[in-house]
Amino acid sequence: MTGNEIRKKFLDYFKERGHTIVKSSSLIPSADPTLLFTNAGMVQFKDVFLSKGKRDYKRAVSSQKCVRAGGKHNDLEVVGRTARHHTFFEMLGNFSFGDYFKEGAIEYGWEFMTGIVKLPKEKLWITVYKDDDEAFKIWNEKIGIPANKIVRLGEKDNFWSMGDTGPCGPCSEIHIDQGEGIGCGRPECNVECDCDRFMEVWNLVFMQYNRDANGKLTPLPNPSIDTGMGLERLSAVVQKVKSNYDSDLLKPIITYTEGLFEKKYAGQGSSPADISFRVIVDHSRAMTFLIGDGVMPSNEGRGYVLRRIIRRASRHGRMLGKSEPFLFKTSDVVINLMEDTYPELIDRKEYISKVISTEEERFSNTLDIGMKMLNDMIESLKTKKERLIVGEDAFKLYDTYGFPLDLTEDIARDSGLAVDSAGFNRAMDLQKEKARASWKGSGEEGIKAIYREVAHKIKGTQSLSKPQRDMFIGYDTLESEGTVLSMIKGNDMVKSASEGEQVEIVLDKTSFYGESGGQVGDTGKIWNDDTHIDVLDTKKPLQSLIIHSAVVKKGSIKVANTVKISVNQNKRREIVLNHSATHLLHTALRDVLGDHVKQAGSLVAPDRLRFDYTHFSAPNIKELHRVEEIVNQKIRENYSVETSIKGLEDAIKGGATALFGEKYGEEVRVVKMGDYSMELCGGTHVNATGDIGLFKIIHEGGIASGIRRIEALTGENAYRYVRDEEERLSEIREMLKSPPHEELAKIKKVLDRSKELERELQKLKEKMTKDMSGDIMSEVKAIKGINVLSKNLGNFDIKDLRSFIDSTKVKIKSGVVVAGGVTDGKVSLVAGVTKDLISKLNAGEIIKQTAVIVEGSGGGRADMAQAGGKNPAKLTEALEKVYEIVEKML
Repeated sequence: MTGNEIRKKFLDYFKERGHTIVKSSSLIPSADPTLLFTNAGMVQFKDVFLSKGKRDYKRAVSSQKCVRAGGKHNDLEVVGRTARHHTFFEMLGNFSFGDYFKEGAIEYGWEFMTGIVKLPKEKLWITVYKDDDEAFKIWNEKIGIPANKIVRLGEKDNFWSMGDTGPCGPCSEIHIDQGEGIGCGRPECNVECDCDRFMEVWNLVFMQYNRDANGKLTPLPNPSIDTGMGLERLSAVVQKVKSNYDSDLLKPIITYTEGLFEKKYAGQGSSPADISFRVIVDHSRAMTFLIGDGVMPSNEGRGYVLRRIIRRASRHGRMLGKSEPFLFKTSDVVINLMEDTYPELIDRKEYISKVISTEEERFSNTLDIGMKMLNDMIESLKTKKERLIVGEDAFKLYDTYGFPLDLTEDIARDSGLAVDSAGFNRAMDLQKEKARASWKGSGEEGIKAIYREVAHKIKGTQSLSKPQRDMFIGYDTLESEGTVLSMIKGNDMVKSASEGEQVEIVLDKTSFYGESGGQVGDTGKIWNDDTHIDVLDTKKPLQSLIIHSAVVKKGSIKVANTVKISVNQNKRREIVLNHSATHLLHTALRDVLGDHVKQAGSLVAPDRLRFDYTHFSAPNIKELHRVEEIVNQKIRENYSVETSIKGLEDAIKGGATALFGEKYGEEVRVVKMGDYSMELCGGTHVNATGDIGLFKIIHEGGIASGIRRIEALTGENAYRYVRDEEERLSEIREMLKSPPHEELAKIKKVLDRSKELERELQKLKEKMTKDMSGDIMSEVKAIKGINVLSKNLGNFDIKDLRSFIDSTKVKIKSGVVVAGGVTDGKVSLVAGVTKDLISKLNAGEIIKQTAVIVEGSGGGRADMAQAGGKNPAKLTEALEKVYEIVEKML
């Protein structure tokens, strides 16, 4: 039975038993600032388990892609050394939200394991929480497991908590005895042993309590089920192989890698070559899926973990003898293996390959630099006859150049040296603390508790039990009436607000768009006969909640008041132009630069639009012009903009573009612009593309590795920008006295003449410098037998001053020369000391003391130093002071 067949059997088994198959969510958790990556099947259902959300079903089943390479669950450094640890894996899980409980979960688990995938009953063992008599009884009496094969374990092993507080409960695990030939080999080996003989296959969590801040457990009104089983581990067991890496889910990647390196994978476990093979295979899967879900290599957060994964795999490739990039090739194998289950990988194949190869090339350069640094470090220690590389240096190699500690230790060992691993660990702990302090979670602000409280309180009302698009009526009208359902002041709900007070207002229906999807929130007015309120911003912290941030300008407002609503029409009109233009821009970028281009962020404001996208190099001016031409062409073609509500899967199958990192419901809004653009979008748009009028790109640049940004204008703002540019061109033309279309030739002529004059001026300065130094001896003073010259050269820059110092040092043969000048209101100073005097006098010290007088600073070598200053009026005084400074130094 193949891994793909096992996945399908699992999903089909639970679907036949009333479970809804839920697609795997992204590896980037949505609206969960506590998680670096999705690391379990229950993550996308967390809001349901916490009673903060609900679904249209009470039973669910999924095969969830997971990464455990950062945060609390981090298997990165273990991967490759064991048969079963992975950074990326798929978790099979079935879930019950207040429906069936322990008996149902246990019956399903046993039937699937023994009846569907045919694991031998006699080899299966069960663990339960030590106090969970109910689960013990079900396994023993209902399923028929002998009491001696049901092991009671403590809280560490068999009690699961979502956090320090919140839902929790006992769990029960299904283990398989893989036989005496696997594991530690000790006669007393049993289920509690950490070796692989009695291997956990499936964990059934019974969420039946809520733990408060004092640790008290209170039974939940609707106990739930959350189960998790690694597909790779189950496949290895079913296929009767000793390691996950020998299952058909991973073995093809190993086979390809063997051919790539022209080396064999022995499968013996602990050999360095086998470890490297396993690291490459596992990490190839992790990097492929992480990049596919929108993570980019960087120096912080998720991007830093991805960078470490790529570099660790690349380093193991070098250990197998391959220094050139190769991971983009193993990634292709991963995509070919997984494309049927995750078809989105096919669309992103070229993009994923480019990200990986670019990062590999970058690492190759830093690795060479790191090796040089390590070799220099080793040579320095040998010279000093020291035997220990300090921990901070080892950590710098690790953090900056991707050198794992074991690599540094191996290279040091070859040279008869050791590494201060304790110091390395201290530096690592310090870095982790800094990372925790700066970690911002999934990029979404934590939702204020008061917003959840308000949503929960009014959840039963007709308006907030509907989807958000039903309570938002601003697609069709900018003026309407509504009823005040709730008000917030600070972090408290209030019944009323009076003149001058700032308050947040929730209405049963509204024309105000709450900020989301990159589109800023609406502004406008709320009023009735006695009250006037300015709405300063509108937010949507929850799908079911729109918050109007407002100030009461006149009268007062109370909960249950009926009010009139008026959105600022001019601002909304400009916003919709920009939002619709981003859709056209997105498609145009893909047409010109390639299908790998994906939206990576946006801002849709009334005065401009900002669009972030994935691409690896700056588009040239012709490409940008072509993008701009296409967008304006689609505007002139005046496509009708149509919106519709569809099921998510139907919309995607129909060709709609979904965005990285966005969390969509079962039903989505599709915005279609002719046959050119179709995206999932809840924002406001024009009726036809012609309404946009004009589109103008005003800036393009990089903002992160592989992420670029376009800023653009539309409509009247674009027209004003073009008009202003024309006015500036007209002014330039007038200054140049140039006819139209001859400006460039005229400017080139002026620049050529300017360069010619600069060359002539430089020659004159050089002649003046020589002339000055030629008869300079009459100005030289003798200070304690030392020749000293300090001179103000006027409008000389630093380069001219250095030239003067060099020529004068030659002229006086032995002595000190200091020169100063002023250009553009700033002081420049240069000091020189002839070679025979640098044991007595230091140009760096002379220039430092001189610079202080002109409110500046500087430094340099003993024979030549320079400085800058802010106070030209003090230059003469500073240069006079030089003689005194030299005298004190002698």
